Amino acid sequence: MIGKLKGVIDSYAEDFIILDVHGVGYVVQCSARTLQKLPRPGEAATLAIETQVREDAIRLFGFLSDAERDWFRLLQSVQGVGAKVALAILSILAPSELASAIALQDKVAVSRAQGVGPKLAARIVAELKDKAPAFGSVDPAVVRLAGEDDVKSAPKPVQDAISALVNLGYGRPQASAAVAASLKALGEAAETSALIRRGLKELAG
Repeated sequence: MIGKLKGVIDSYAEDFIILDVHGVGYVVQCSARTLQKLPRPGEAATLAIETQVREDAIRLFGFLSDAERDWFRLLQSVQGVGAKVALAILSILAPSELASAIALQDKVAVSRAQGVGPKLAARIVAELKDKAPAFGSVDPAVVRLAGEDDVKSAPKPVQDAISALVNLGYGRPQASAAVAASLKALGEAAETSALIRRGLKELAG
């Protein structure tokens, strides 16, 4: 099995590259996000590789990091998610964003991927919710503020800060994450205005 390839990019196609490794051209399928970050043809590149062997073909999938490859494997453990759908999800969400989306049960973020409907998105976040922390640094405070009910049970300044950010147009998961990070930085006694200011900085960063 091939686990890593280092060579020179020969050419690009819509969803794959040809990577020249000592004169052998490997066809490596990649997510749109990975393709955008790779160098130009003629330049060197190193990719983490997932090899899939089928009766009729051997396919190589390339990733910029081991974490991205781990997510590619993990996504396919969900019924209805094959290599194509897993790549589509990784095309719109970086590994850290995917970890947060699953920890926050953000079905909408996952459903933005091509080929992922609401039901499949719900299945993905539900089945992978216990595995997400192993693949991304998701703050427990973020998870605590993720759901509607959890927000209602949070201190009033926290509730008000999240509502204010949502009213400014941010999604509830993003607003909850920003306020959770702000609360961690400022302390439990932080006032609403301070949480909002810090939250906006978190979102801008």
